[in-house]
Amino acid sequence: MPKHLILCDCSATQTLDPEGLATATGLTCSRLHSALCTDEIESATKAMASGDAIICCAQERRIFEELALDLEVESPAFLDLRDRAGWSDDPAPKLPKMAALLAEASLPIPPEKTLDVISEGLCLIIGASDVVLPAAEKLAPLLGVTVLLTDDIDPPEARDFDTIRGRITRAHGTLGQFDLRIDALQQVNPGGRGTLRWTAPRDGGQTQCDVLLDLRGGTPLFPAPEKRDGYLRADPGSLHAVSDVVFQAAQMIGTFEKPLYVALEPLICAHSRAEQTGCSKCLDICPTGAITPDGDHVSIDPMICAGCGACAARCPSGAITYDAPPPDMTFRRIQTLAQAFRRAGGTAPRLLVHDATHGTEMIRLAARHGRGLPADVIPLEVSALAGFGHAEILAALASGFAEVAILLAPTTERDALDQEVPLAQAMAGAATDAVHLLDLTDPDALCDALYGAPPPAPLASPVLPMGSRRQVARLAAKSLNPSGGTLPLPAAAPYGAVLVNTDACTLCLSCVSLCPSGALMDNEDKPQLRFQEDACLQCGICATICPEKAITLEPRMNLDDSALTQVVLNEEEPFACVECGTLFGSKATINRITEKLAGKHAMFATSDAARMIQMCEGCRINAQFNSADNPFAMGERPRVRRTEDYLKDRKDH
Repeated sequence: MPKHLILCDCSATQTLDPEGLATATGLTCSRLHSALCTDEIESATKAMASGDAIICCAQERRIFEELALDLEVESPAFLDLRDRAGWSDDPAPKLPKMAALLAEASLPIPPEKTLDVISEGLCLIIGASDVVLPAAEKLAPLLGVTVLLTDDIDPPEARDFDTIRGRITRAHGTLGQFDLRIDALQQVNPGGRGTLRWTAPRDGGQTQCDVLLDLRGGTPLFPAPEKRDGYLRADPGSLHAVSDVVFQAAQMIGTFEKPLYVALEPLICAHSRAEQTGCSKCLDICPTGAITPDGDHVSIDPMICAGCGACAARCPSGAITYDAPPPDMTFRRIQTLAQAFRRAGGTAPRLLVHDATHGTEMIRLAARHGRGLPADVIPLEVSALAGFGHAEILAALASGFAEVAILLAPTTERDALDQEVPLAQAMAGAATDAVHLLDLTDPDALCDALYGAPPPAPLASPVLPMGSRRQVARLAAKSLNPSGGTLPLPAAAPYGAVLVNTDACTLCLSCVSLCPSGALMDNEDKPQLRFQEDACLQCGICATICPEKAITLEPRMNLDDSALTQVVLNEEEPFACVECGTLFGSKATINRITEKLAGKHAMFATSDAARMIQMCEGCRINAQFNSADNPFAMGERPRVRRTEDYLKDRKDH
């Protein structure tokens, strides 16, 4: 059943064109309401009962969802046309932008991949007695509480929960599966009269819990503690903060869904080869420590991964991809927005990328109390800002967006974007000024930035880049730089060339055997080192492994077709066997070995022995076998001993 739009102009504060929207989107539109969430709620009831409704306002979403629950029908979809497009001081027509937002909202949403996490409510509270004991008393009726005291006091007499003392020396895990090591562990000795006593301290205590409530203050137990599910911490000096985390801990019992944010393809990971480390971008940038080395590739703990997306943005090979939603869905959303905007009569859209919390609230406040977004600025909400990398930025520019601005949130991981944005700017060529980071927390400042200088002209002939993130980035860069050529890129870019010092290179081909992407190749017919630039990840393993240090890397983007073909980096004349003429090795290498060993090594002291260096494998073995001092020569084969020989030996002795 096709979706139909339920329109409301919110007490006539915005202008909506039902006929124009129906024509632009192909969707059926309701009559124009003015008070859908109050006086005309009966119209919403009828619309929801018919199914497949999109309510074009999100402010009173809770009311409509409760109404759907009462009606026992599926909750309608919501699209905030009012705050994103309708409430704007820009006099330009809003129809192209509204059509674009509606087209994007109509895309099918891929199902979310999740794991079930079970928390049985075992809670460990850490901190000083004056803070943690009152917290334990509140939580004990709800959770299985153990208190780890960090100050030197006698055991409390309350036995509603377990109490221990000690020092945490290792902490690992997440909600439902924390694992800790405790040294100097002391437990309560409940026997005897008078004050309770502690047992003797011992090291190496082990404990597991589902929820970890850290009220120590100071250094957290985990990196990026706010991203660790089940790990709650608060300033022990703030009663309000402690009350908040105690309330949160009380809710952490039951079965929870943990999203699977990223997908890993180990076979194409370029982390290392033969114990030589190459790419470590994901390891260096992961804020939670969810990524660890695992042989030639890396492994990702899905329970610790918080879904920031930085690893996927920085991965040069595509071994790690953001999967919530997958990359092709993000590219499809971008292309749908651009195409629908142009089809509805728009000419030069701008893309504003934001998150679901800070960015959405900034847009709402700017619309209600400020100038709102300009009519040509299309907001794109993404689940992970750090995962919106250079490939996505370039795809937006190639799809026809005149400008891409990323609105940072206070909690955004900046490391990935601080590298991905300069890379996108370098690959955009003349459109380098069309990519911006907006680090703003004031809605009026956001309006000022978007209503400021006019954006550059968009690409005259938009394209639809398809394929992997690397393929999309290359195709987009090629469309943005139609004259071709080579673009210099920032250091650590995942595109570039391998440069070989031919005077130092001995064609040992160690680099070929370890290249994880197959960018370096040999030639079975002659001594030759070949290279395909499009496949190079700039991981650096070849430069690390080269015994002659003859390899250097040059970050760049070669937009010419030569990057897609194999080029010869170094070659030498093959050497012909002095006996049979078979080609083997390189002439320079054989001559160099002959010069170093002939007459100077015991095995090649004579001219006949030295001549073997210049023979192929088969001729060398044959020459050794027939030589006077053949190392394989044996004396006459001894006679086989028989039973009578053993009996004779016994008789003689």
